[in-house]
Amino acid sequence: LLTSGSEKAQAEAAAALLNLAFRNADNAVAIAKAGAIPPLVRLLTSGSEEAQGNAAAVLSILACRNADNAVAIAKAGAIPPLVKLLTSGSEEAQGNAAAVLSILACRNADNAVAIAKADAIPPLVK
Repeated sequence: LLTSGSEKAQAEAAAALLNLAFRNADNAVAIAKAGAIPPLVRLLTSGSEEAQGNAAAVLSILACRNADNAVAIAKAGAIPPLVKLLTSGSEEAQGNAAAVLSILACRNADNAVAIAKADAIPPLVK
């Protein structure tokens, strides 16, 4: 549903993945292994406001639960769209984007450098 569903279905699929990953590290690994990270990253730019917020929330949980997921999320190109959401997303998406960036930076020094280079600091301070 993340890749082929309607906008509503994509948002609901992301919400379901969020609930599955929340407080369950095994599910977070399984979600990543199932290939969910690239479509979640795509939703950050192409999804509805609801889907963008849900996708960012799922990515934050996946990154928090597993360091390998944090690396995979950055490698999937999530940093630029997350930085963009800081200024252009809904209030919920902005908060979720900030959370993902925080976790990505905390889990991996290379991610922290990439986030700073993507100009995330000014909107985070603003």
